[in-house]
Amino acid sequence: MARPRQFDEDAVLHAVCDQFWDAGYTATSLQDLMRVSNLGKGSLYAAFGGKHELFLQVLRRYVASLDRTLRRSIDSAPVAVEALRSFVMMPVGDPEGKAARRGCLLANSATELAAVDPTVAAEARQAYEGMTAVLADGVRSAQAQGDLSASVDPVGTARALLAAQQGLTFMGRTGMDPGTLAATARSLAANLLPTATDGHESRDDNDQTGTHTRTNICIE
Repeated sequence: MARPRQFDEDAVLHAVCDQFWDAGYTATSLQDLMRVSNLGKGSLYAAFGGKHELFLQVLRRYVASLDRTLRRSIDSAPVAVEALRSFVMMPVGDPEGKAARRGCLLANSATELAAVDPTVAAEARQAYEGMTAVLADGVRSAQAQGDLSASVDPVGTARALLAAQQGLTFMGRTGMDPGTLAATARSLAANLLPTATDGHESRDDNDQTGTHTRTNICIE
C-alpha cells in the first residue's frame, strides 16, 4: 500500500508555480525547487517526477485555472463587452506595474521554451485555442446584447483580443510606464470592440480615464 503524502500538495504546487513564474524554467534549479517546496530531492521526484514533469504539471494547473476564471468572467458578466474589455485591460490592472512586469506564466513559458520544447509549444497552442473559444462566446453575447456590430467576426475578433492582451503582457514585462501601458490598452480595446452602429451608446462613453469597473480575471 502506498504511504500517504506528508505534505500539502496544493501548497507545494503553488510555491513551485511562483518559483517558475518569477525565475523562469531554465533559471530554476533543483535546489530552488527543494527550497520553495520544503521537500527533499527524493520526495520531490517521487511525488512529481523530474523538473520538466513538475513544470508541466504546474503549467497545466495554471492554464486550467486561467480557463475557468476567464470562462466564469465571460459567462457571468451582465454586460459581455465589459468582460471583453476587462480581458484586454488585465495586464494593466496594477497601477504600480508590478503585475505587468511579472507577466503571465503561460506567455512567459511560451516565450522561453516553445521554440525548443514541443510539449510546451503544444500546451500553449491548446491553451490559446481554448481562450479564443471562450472570448468568441463573449463576442457573440455582446452582439446579442447590441453592444457590438452583428458584422463582427466572433472568432477573428477573439483572436485579435487575445493577441492584443498578450502583446500588452509582453510590453509590460519590459517595464513600460504603467500609464503608457494603460493608455495603449484602452486604445486597443476601443479599436477592437467598436460600438454597434444601431444607435446603442457605448457603455463607457463617459469614462475617459479607463477606470470603469472591471471583472477580475487575474490568476493568483
